Amino acid sequence: MRIGLMVEGQNGLTWDRWIHILRTAERLGLASVFRSDHYFIGQHKSSLDAYLTFAIAARETSRIRFGPLVTPMTFRSPVDIGRMAAQVNVLSDGRFLLGVGTGWHGPEHTAYGIPFPSMRERYERLEEGINVIKTLWGPGPASFSGKHFSVTDVDCLPKPVYGAQTPLLIGGSGEKKTLPLVAKYADEWNCVNMPEELYRHKTEVLAGYCEDGGRDPSGVRRSMMTFGLIAGDSRSLDRITRYHMDMSGATGSPAAYREQKAAENNWVCGLTSEVVDRLGTFAEIGLEEVQFQVFNFDADEVPAYYASEIAPRVANL
Repeated sequence: MRIGLMVEGQNGLTWDRWIHILRTAERLGLASVFRSDHYFIGQHKSSLDAYLTFAIAARETSRIRFGPLVTPMTFRSPVDIGRMAAQVNVLSDGRFLLGVGTGWHGPEHTAYGIPFPSMRERYERLEEGINVIKTLWGPGPASFSGKHFSVTDVDCLPKPVYGAQTPLLIGGSGEKKTLPLVAKYADEWNCVNMPEELYRHKTEVLAGYCEDGGRDPSGVRRSMMTFGLIAGDSRSLDRITRYHMDMSGATGSPAAYREQKAAENNWVCGLTSEVVDRLGTFAEIGLEEVQFQVFNFDADEVPAYYASEIAPRVANL
């Protein structure tokens, strides 16, 4: 199992902070840095465009994987997504991973005047968009015609490093729509904050869809984005928890806050040995990488802890 970082790019991200996170992850030997692709959620804060930050990531790092968790097929046309993804993929020598989804946050669409179709139409657009992107990445000239998107005799250059075989990630866990698309198109499946037994169930559902389509389920890489309140000793754990409580305006004891977050939101909470044991259970089910949220953009303590205390202990799981 590998350990990476996840950054909410709409929560006050600045260029200095983004570059610092990238360099820190690279220096510490972490596996990846992924980020959200949102304009805002809740309060409007500094929010850097995702694909501009990916170009910077390609130049500021040489080893880590990076990309969006996930790009909605609503903000940009699939042609724009496919072209930018291909070019950043080349710039990073194949380390950029495109993650896509339907889009879910209506208020940012309304604020910026972006159409926000029904869920059914968003799923239609996601599947068609994936086909457009794969057409752009493959040999040309090539065409695709769908209900919402089409391209005609297109030969998009440059191609990504692995051409039409360039990996694609799909995020989400819906059993009727998302997991069938994962089984059909995705090289990697990413979910969010899931308890062990539910994760086991979802993997079984995904395996069924893969088998129905004649695909080996082991061909789909598994990753999860999650929130962690983790430390090596009780004093540090309480201090880190207090930071989160201050951010959210929560009151009460740190222990009670962790218990609530673990029970209600499936956060990963506890001391090193407890967390390693839990990650071991996920690894047995098939999880291959965990991206922990970075909350404090200006401090290295938590990423350094993940790199020195968690990553080595789960590397062989």
